[in-house]
Amino acid sequence: MQSIELNGHSLTLQDVVRVSREDFPVSLDPAAVAFVERGANMVASWVRDGRVIYGITTGFGDLASVVIPQEKSELLQHNLLVSHACGVGEPFPEDVVRAIMLLRINTLIRGFSGISLPTLTLLLNMLNLGIHPIIPCQGSVGASGDLCPLSHLAIALLGLGEAMYKGKRLPVADAFAQTGLEAVALKPKEGLALNNGTTVLTAVGALTVYDALHTAKVADIAAALSLEALRGVPYAFDPRTHELRPHIGQRQVASNMRRLIEASEIIEKYKHDRVQDAYSLRCVPQVHGASRDAVEYVRQKIAVEINSVTDNPLIFPAEEEAISGGNFHGQPIAIAMDFFGIAAAELASISERRVARLVDAKLSGLPPFLVSNSGLNSGFMIPQYVCAALVSENKVLAHPSSVDSIPTSANQEDHVSMGMYSSRKGRAILENAEKVLAVELLCAAQGVEFHKPLQPGRGTRVARRLIREHVPFVQEDCFLQPLIEDVLHLVRSGELVQCVEEEIGPLS
Repeated sequence: MQSIELNGHSLTLQDVVRVSREDFPVSLDPAAVAFVERGANMVASWVRDGRVIYGITTGFGDLASVVIPQEKSELLQHNLLVSHACGVGEPFPEDVVRAIMLLRINTLIRGFSGISLPTLTLLLNMLNLGIHPIIPCQGSVGASGDLCPLSHLAIALLGLGEAMYKGKRLPVADAFAQTGLEAVALKPKEGLALNNGTTVLTAVGALTVYDALHTAKVADIAAALSLEALRGVPYAFDPRTHELRPHIGQRQVASNMRRLIEASEIIEKYKHDRVQDAYSLRCVPQVHGASRDAVEYVRQKIAVEINSVTDNPLIFPAEEEAISGGNFHGQPIAIAMDFFGIAAAELASISERRVARLVDAKLSGLPPFLVSNSGLNSGFMIPQYVCAALVSENKVLAHPSSVDSIPTSANQEDHVSMGMYSSRKGRAILENAEKVLAVELLCAAQGVEFHKPLQPGRGTRVARRLIREHVPFVQEDCFLQPLIEDVLHLVRSGELVQCVEEEIGPLS
């Protein structure tokens, strides 16, 4: 397995996924190592010279005016981490923790943070050996960065706290004993280098955006299958329409829809029954496309952030300066992830409307609630309720977190981003959207069956076949929850998209 070499400039979203979910090893670019050592040496010289520099020879936040004696500069860093590691809530999943570790290393390798090479190497070795610190998910306000969760990461370097190692939760000290690693004693600035920055909210956002790029394709497949089940017409996907309003996402979705329903016997039979469909079918390119464009905007912001230096103060050895700034402020990602939440929520919202049409015999022309003997059987009545519940939940979650700010550190930090929750709720919204789309796929596959012997299109035929390989056609009422879970697995595993793309080529 090829190692991903970090230099602080060229990390990609795909690299983040490979390291966090596929356990790709990580190494340091030798040329970048020289910058790390230069920055650490500069900090050491400032301490020896007795210079007053924030976070190195002063306290933190509102305590910045308190000068710390040289002989206590290392204790200052230790105290910073143990006092700030006070998060609450469930731990982040291990893939998120791996992403956090990776992004922190990629920031520190730039050499502007004053970290020492031994400390950075220990963090690298922990990542490569699979020692994943337990990091509670609640406690960050997104400025000064993710102080609380990053402190939980950093205390692991001191041999403190707990970690997951080989599937077991255990003290970090025990994981070190099993792997031969040794805890470090932090040098001046190192605690602040480790716990100050936007790493956690960006790591959560990065993995979420990556998953959303896949979910957008699932949404198009689900919409195309619903279009056929509902005897929809193809005119709204004519490329001439979309050339007159050439938003990139809109054009991509229209193209996907045309390819998915290509050679559909169902569409061909019913295409003269009406001239247009309801919005949830007719406006799929416009709605799905707008969400795609929003996700692409967020992806661009994430791409910048994962190769940025976001702590404070920043060390500029060439000029022998330390500059206090605000790169730790999470607002760029906070606003982006709030935008992401709206985009993901809309994929679920329009999907639920298609589910509602599928189960409504007055609108669908299909048996009530998609079962032949309805009345005795409730069929797919309640899955639509489930979708309604999830979409309603998303409406609450989509309220922007970044418009809120509660001052911290005795009003020294008087405007914060709340970006950590922007990313966390973005993840929650996307997971809800995946569930709604799974229900739509289940219902649409059921609805298409009533059109036999007519066959769906090239792409939707594959989707229906794959769904049928995992869940049966529902003749009468049965335990539906496992069926939804089976389709949800097809959505999240990537198998659905992969199988469709093997037939019709890559979806946009």
